[in-house]
Amino acid sequence: MKWMILFGLVAAFGLLVSQMARAGELPKVGEPAPDFNLPDQNGESHQLKDFAGKWLVLYFYPKDDTPGCTQEACAFRDDLSKLSKLGAQVVGVSVDDGASHAEFAKKYHLPFPLLADKSTEVAARYGALMNFGLFKIAKRYTFLIDPQGKVAKVYQKVETSKHSTEIIEDLKQLSIKGQ
Repeated sequence: MKWMILFGLVAAFGLLVSQMARAGELPKVGEPAPDFNLPDQNGESHQLKDFAGKWLVLYFYPKDDTPGCTQEACAFRDDLSKLSKLGAQVVGVSVDDGASHAEFAKKYHLPFPLLADKSTEVAARYGALMNFGLFKIAKRYTFLIDPQGKVAKVYQKVETSKHSTEIIEDLKQLSIKGQ
């Protein structure tokens, strides 16, 4: 009997967590990317329209200075010249504040904007928010946005060590198709 009660409690807790962790709907490929206006690690505001005419790698990540997030950010840093040659800019987004982003960027010499989504509204609009009630983090999702501001590709399963290379290859393919 005790096992049945324990099983019921565990199942109820799992259901509650999965309901709370649900994010909004993901933007679909071909649709306009959701707009944003967020401050970066230097306090400068960035909007989607600031990146018009270029490819935008908009990547959401859970937490500054954690192993997976650091690996992903440093790979983007190391591949930035390749991405730039393909006409792409990189922007990271998490729900951490600007001060945390500033420390993270300084520590790892990250030369691209890290946007502070403290209200979690942008992560929610991109379907990249995990909401555990009092605790909210961004999911590790990336959106490749074309020069016209439309979603070209959505990455929901990101392997941090290979993600930057994957995006470079996809940008090459998308550029060939666009010619």
